[in-house]
Amino acid sequence: MNAFPANADPVLEEQAALWAARLDGSTLTAEDRTALDAWLAASPRHRALLSSYCQFSADLEQQLPALVAAGAVDLPAGPAPRRAGRWLAWGAAATLAAAAAVTVLLWTGRPRTQVANLATAIAQRQNFTLADGTRLELNARTSLAVDLTARERRVRLAGGEAFFAVQKDPGRPFLVETPYGSVQVTGTKFGIAADSPVTLQVTVVEGTVQARPAGADGRPGAPVALTAGEQLSAGPGGVRVRTLTAAALEDALAWREGQIVFENTPLSEALAAFARYHGLGLTATPEAGQRHIGGRFSLDDLDGFLTYLEDSQPVRVTRNLNGTVQVSLRAEP
Repeated sequence: MNAFPANADPVLEEQAALWAARLDGSTLTAEDRTALDAWLAASPRHRALLSSYCQFSADLEQQLPALVAAGAVDLPAGPAPRRAGRWLAWGAAATLAAAAAVTVLLWTGRPRTQVANLATAIAQRQNFTLADGTRLELNARTSLAVDLTARERRVRLAGGEAFFAVQKDPGRPFLVETPYGSVQVTGTKFGIAADSPVTLQVTVVEGTVQARPAGADGRPGAPVALTAGEQLSAGPGGVRVRTLTAAALEDALAWREGQIVFENTPLSEALAAFARYHGLGLTATPEAGQRHIGGRFSLDDLDGFLTYLEDSQPVRVTRNLNGTVQVSLRAEP
């Protein structure tokens, strides 16, 4: 079963469960569709919760017969529902109670197994809790696959950036694989990014990890042991490990709070960071791109960042009709 977003509001969970049941068990009227669209537009969390409950309904449909046969779940008397979603529709309170019971049965028994695909869209961050209790925080435009088995826990990060608070389980190592290398732990807190301009970056907050950056041929390189406060960066220029101060460690993971920190950073690199987050074309002319900036900015406030550039730098921001943005030096008066 797929993971549910962490720390969800019980009221929102109930609303999402009801909408999932109605989508699965009946045809929405025009009035219903308008109400659903309004609910989804109210918060990005609503769409994530609805997606989770729709997937839960589909998964439950497959698991329910076996659970009933084993006596793990008692269905109400009456005609058997044709789909799990209609079972959910029998009442919001019963929905959540039964869903929670089934989740416990499927997720908390030993061994805890789970297969799930998790992803975030542009300008979206999201938290998840896996079946083993591991907590994930995904930055925007991040995609990964989870495969928890009785012997190991494996995550394949296709691209993007994530933070892991891994539940300790010495008998089941936790492995994160990326196209640019891997990280193995048994229980720790660390961030990992698999993206340009640095192809692999590992930042350790707690415990120890073993990183294996891939070589130029794509094969795993020599293992590098990292402890709390250390950061590994691997890319075309090689592998570098440095020790971060408490402030630098906080800055490196500022995206978890929706922030990004630049320190004497070339403007071209700063624009590239915002471009990756928002999925937009943000570029600078060579002369403007060589200027350096510093400060802490909101990742979600692109307009604010561009206004800051024009106010603090001798540059001009040009917004093109196709949605791209170019930054160039202002002409001397």
